Amino acid sequence: MNFESQISNFYEKMVADDLKKRSDKDPIDDEMMVDIACVALNQLPSRYYRYSVDMAFYLETQEYQKMQAAVIKAVDFAIKFVETHKTNRAE
Repeated sequence: MNFESQISNFYEKMVADDLKKRSDKDPIDDEMMVDIACVALNQLPSRYYRYSVDMAFYLETQEYQKMQAAVIKAVDFAIKFVETHKTNRAE
């Protein structure tokens, strides 16, 4: 098993979960969803872990809630950014 496959960024999962919830309510095209995820993740710090149980065990509720709020803010920004710039991408 290589190094890269043994670590993950917790914010990636949080952003993906947030986008899935939003897409369930208002469908988002897959390509646009990836663009939104990239822009959102660039607004957030990295939070790497090796085993997901580590995050569940060590992350305090208050810290998790702050992370969720940051994800919502980052995804909101990313959606507006991607929608504003999508016409430029087609050119």
